[in-house]
Amino acid sequence: MTKQDMIDRMAKEARVSKAAAGRALEAYLHAVGDELKKTGKLSLVGFGTFNCVQRRARTGRNPKTGGAIQIPARKVVRFKAGKGLTDVVNI
Repeated sequence: MTKQDMIDRMAKEARVSKAAAGRALEAYLHAVGDELKKTGKLSLVGFGTFNCVQRRARTGRNPKTGGAIQIPARKVVRFKAGKGLTDVVNI
């Protein structure tokens, strides 16, 4: 599903315009990003939990040349599905 497909689906199910659904989705994505940046954790009961974790620096391999490269430390987002989402997927 693409972002536009999601906007279309949200507009249809909420019976709002596609423009309004697009603004709502953008607001949601912005809010999730801000919360993860601020606290590093976001829980949506029944959907899941987003966590920011620090990945340490490591040595990797350039697949083209086979040479060693340094991969810097960085934050990554992890997602753990909640029971509600897991149940929907497994029906």
